[in-house]
Amino acid sequence: MQQLDSLDWISISFYFLLLVGVAIWVIRKKEDNTEDYFLAGRNVGWFVVGASIFASNIGSEHVVGLAGTGASNKLPLLIYEIHAWVVLMLGWVFLPFYARSGVFTMPEFLEKRFDARSRWVLSVFSIVAYVLTKISVTIYAGGVVVSALLGIDFWTGAIATVVLTGLYTVLGGMRAVVYTETLQAILLVVGAAVLTFIGLDKVGGWGSMVDTLGPEYFNMWRPATDPDFPWPSLFITSTIVGIWYWCTDQYIVQRTLTAKNIKEGRRGTIFGALLKLLPVFLFLIPGVIALTLKMRGELHWDSADEAFPVLMSNLLPSGLRGLVAAGLLAALMSSLASVFNSCSTLFTVDVYKKLRPNTPEKKLVKTGQVATVFVVVIGIIWIPIMANISGVLYEYLQSVQSYIAPPITAVFLLGIFYKRINATGAFATLIMGIIVAFFRIALELLKENFDSDGVLYYLGDMNFLTFGAWFFLFCLIFMVVVSLLTEVPDKNQIANLTFGTISEEEKIKNKSSYNWVDVSVSIGIVLIVIGIMVFFNGK
Repeated sequence: MQQLDSLDWISISFYFLLLVGVAIWVIRKKEDNTEDYFLAGRNVGWFVVGASIFASNIGSEHVVGLAGTGASNKLPLLIYEIHAWVVLMLGWVFLPFYARSGVFTMPEFLEKRFDARSRWVLSVFSIVAYVLTKISVTIYAGGVVVSALLGIDFWTGAIATVVLTGLYTVLGGMRAVVYTETLQAILLVVGAAVLTFIGLDKVGGWGSMVDTLGPEYFNMWRPATDPDFPWPSLFITSTIVGIWYWCTDQYIVQRTLTAKNIKEGRRGTIFGALLKLLPVFLFLIPGVIALTLKMRGELHWDSADEAFPVLMSNLLPSGLRGLVAAGLLAALMSSLASVFNSCSTLFTVDVYKKLRPNTPEKKLVKTGQVATVFVVVIGIIWIPIMANISGVLYEYLQSVQSYIAPPITAVFLLGIFYKRINATGAFATLIMGIIVAFFRIALELLKENFDSDGVLYYLGDMNFLTFGAWFFLFCLIFMVVVSLLTEVPDKNQIANLTFGTISEEEKIKNKSSYNWVDVSVSIGIVLIVIGIMVFFNGK
């Protein structure tokens, strides 16, 4: 593994000076009110919305984890990266309801659709989920990247990056996050594209790579009997997780709520969906290239999660290597910044403000800043525990999300598609979902202590994709049954918050918010997704 040289350090320094300049410019423009701090004043255009969605999603845990997936014969996990069609669902299906309700957060939307109980549950559940799936994973990936690139201790690298990111997030709020993310997205895409191009040239092209690894390695559709990635469970559970992540999660949806209007927000999601197609080629393929070179004895790493930084440091020329290293660090920072801001928004708006409704705006902003610090500390503490759940970082991320997503996805989907779902059904489903999710995580960690023929071992050892699919079905049935056995929702409360209760005026307003270009580009994206699914069939 090559260390960075002086030209690389010049590139990194130049990039971070640019980043600091943008952050300072934004911090000087910001106002001390919650709409500006948490939603950038709701005045952002579609390009920045789309770039911010992409940069929030593609953090270093994706770069490191997805390349690790490509390097460790886990190609079926690629399906999570072609969820561009689910990103389109955010803009076309969910965003109009969120925009109409005028909410800051997803728990706030649940309060408008159902009641305050669901808001409380989702707020706490979301903050815990961020620690389990986003903060700890991102900090871990950052430690891997920083220690591999800079040759320093893992914990020193991880904590230094957290402190640096926390500073500009706390000071600048959401406006600092979305503008710095736009810069980071551009750099990361360009850097990874260059690495993929140079890497393919190094291995002798796509055909040579297939010859080395064998065509079956490139098959994302394993048989239904496959112990690791049965394709029916893979497709169903990845879609459930996708809808939760892209359409109902504060972390992503908050970006669309910063838009000037529904039109800009929807176009932001279409642009974000287009960018979402890139990771397959920019991050997964480098992992496969790294494995090919390792099998030929030209590259070495100890863990598959090191594939991307090792490939980058060995293949890229001086200077460019530093710029892509800066892009990787930027990706880490952008993910952390996004989740820090989302956590502080959830805590401040959905917990603190509910308990103290008369708190001044400046005090609310300060509360959000303090909340960020606490969440970061908990995330760092969780890192050693998460190492016991899964071997490859990306698989850990998807397995935990498969337990967290089903109840939330069920509540939001049925909440807007079925007007008979009531507050009691939603609340009961969320509570039941939290209990089952943590029960499954505990069983997975402790399964070796159980009798291998017993029920507890079976539930803890069940394939995480299969578990997620059955769990989602159970959540849907449970919520419908509880809702039908209890009171009918009040018509005034659910007006314009479900497909069955949209007024004619709102339908006309929504129709005027898009044109044939929006529809055509969306259809084109769906066709590309289908094309990728067909291409990776191992033939």
